[in-house]
Amino acid sequence: MWFFVFKHFSLENLYQILLILLAFLMPLTVFGANLIIVIICLLWLLSGNYKTKYYEIINSRLLIASIIFFLIHVLGLIWTEDRDWGFHIVHKMWYFLLLLPVLSSLVRKDNINFYISAFLSAIFFTEVVSYMVWFELIPEFRHAQVLNPTPFMSHVSYNPILAFAIYLVLHKIFFSEDLSKAGFSLNVFFALTMSFNMFITGGRAGQVMFFTMVTILIFQLFNRRIKSLFIVLILLPSLFMTAYQFSPLFNQRVNSAVEEVINYDQGLDYPGSVGKRITLSINSLDIVKENPIFGVGTGDFPSEYKKMNITNNSTTELNNATNPHNMYLLIFVQLGLIGLLSMLSIFYYQIKLSFHSHNRYLKDIGITLPLLFLVIMLSDSYLLGHFTTLVYIFFSSFLYKDFEKN
Repeated sequence: MWFFVFKHFSLENLYQILLILLAFLMPLTVFGANLIIVIICLLWLLSGNYKTKYYEIINSRLLIASIIFFLIHVLGLIWTEDRDWGFHIVHKMWYFLLLLPVLSSLVRKDNINFYISAFLSAIFFTEVVSYMVWFELIPEFRHAQVLNPTPFMSHVSYNPILAFAIYLVLHKIFFSEDLSKAGFSLNVFFALTMSFNMFITGGRAGQVMFFTMVTILIFQLFNRRIKSLFIVLILLPSLFMTAYQFSPLFNQRVNSAVEEVINYDQGLDYPGSVGKRITLSINSLDIVKENPIFGVGTGDFPSEYKKMNITNNSTTELNNATNPHNMYLLIFVQLGLIGLLSMLSIFYYQIKLSFHSHNRYLKDIGITLPLLFLVIMLSDSYLLGHFTTLVYIFFSSFLYKDFEKN
């Protein structure tokens, strides 16, 4: 019996099991997801067939753009002074060199629903735990507090991932033709509970992503742009005011953001998170003005930022900033216009390749994923964080597969 099982258990089957397991673990645990990633990459590197793998990568403009983006970080070590921090940043970016090409060569179209279902199952589990903390059925732990119940990661990462998951469920509700009545009801319930969960947790970037996601979905749902715009102008303010009225946390976070903008002072001793981001942006842009083409180098953001922060008499609390909480500015400061254009080329190819898909589901998600990240990267360095980067890379590995055209 065991001989029969092992005889028919191929490496390909093992890859697919690992990918489904990765899809489930990536929103839940850093260690578990990294363990699966290491196993997948080692198997891929040791399994031979290198010529086929090479041609698959070299014939994909998206994968080439991803690898170039990584290599520019390596080149940026040449003119950086802080090599230690530079190697730290390069280590953060290794997904773009290896993981995306590896996963792209392994994912299979037939299993896309399994990948997405595993991911949504993990989000459902996270949501259940979040509500259990919120209702005080279980004690607070790690990031999960009664006033901000995000169990397995901080709200900075949780809310954007949750917003993307809501999109996946809503798209299924509105566009799937094979949903049973029970399946439809279950997905509607799931979408509603996730949406409510969005506003009892404190991630403002994810909440902005939620409203952006709703806007994109409406334009995908209605072919007429004027009609879509009209619906957006009515629905979004209604959703915002509902959340503002019924969610104390959302109310407080909106009010504090508005107050910090109105009363912004670059030298304020204790600025809020929005005030910090404004100061970080101002000082980062001043660094960019001095190094517009090649940047200051992969590892020199902390040291160059500290100098500029002192020069501009900004709050001393930000003297030890390691990133500007803005992915565009981080790349612009480190690698200049060349690095920024390299990063944007990845998103360009994603959107372009999506239009080659004849599958409505893959096409819509393929356009939505980069658009959502392009929005939230204005508020934080989301391609540095483990959870958000992994979700971005994992979905990128199969949404654009086999749509390259020469």
